[in-house]
Amino acid sequence: MSAINNKDIVQKQYETSANLNTRISIHDKYSVNKQGFGNWIASNYQITDGMRILELGCGTGDMWTSNSNLIAKCAELVLTDFSEGMIQTAHSNIGDFPNVTYQVVDIQEIPFEGNNFDIVIANMMLYHVPDLGKGLSEVKRVLKESGRFYCATYGEHGIVQYITNLLKPYGAEDKVNKNFTLQNGKQILAQYFSSVEMMEYIDSLEVTNIDDLLDYIYSLTSMTEVSNIKRDVIKKVLEQNMEDGILKVPKEYGMFVCR
Repeated sequence: MSAINNKDIVQKQYETSANLNTRISIHDKYSVNKQGFGNWIASNYQITDGMRILELGCGTGDMWTSNSNLIAKCAELVLTDFSEGMIQTAHSNIGDFPNVTYQVVDIQEIPFEGNNFDIVIANMMLYHVPDLGKGLSEVKRVLKESGRFYCATYGEHGIVQYITNLLKPYGAEDKVNKNFTLQNGKQILAQYFSSVEMMEYIDSLEVTNIDDLLDYIYSLTSMTEVSNIKRDVIKKVLEQNMEDGILKVPKEYGMFVCR
């Protein structure tokens, strides 16, 4: 797939917050770890008073709405996303603060001077970047030498792999984007940062309403071939794997902290 086509697909997928909200809701409703992935990520940010922070791929901005105390510490918080629709949603969710700005930005061409930010954040988005090397070079350029780069991602043995294995008899394939995962992320990041630490978030799903999981599945571009399988067939397979009315689904998520 060409970089241009991939860019178009990502832009279409994140044109509005609908698909992303579908994916967030499944975690909110059924995660065993009640801290929540977003809260866990934020709890590991080392933000002190007066810092300048840049977030790339801020999505709906939900993480900041539940951590307004962190906003108060920032001298400047620049929230950016590749999608205009996401920026509008984030602005609506978070609101106006004198130290917060919203901007459409491509990580491959960050429009800020070098050595500018104490913290740069890029969660659950690096695997979408057509030229990841260029994107990480840009992150390194705008990050202060004493700064930290936080980037959360998924592993290769989580929800999609589990569901794909169940549906293999019906032609399902694991086409999850593996450009930047917990398995290969450290090796990639080590080319740009001298210190790379991986932190794992321990969690799983216990789903009681299979229709919610079906909505999640159909929101994923990595499982597009599933659309060729009838919804009621997928539902029957998932229900057959429930125990005492619960489908237990593994999750694999974490975050890298770079300096």
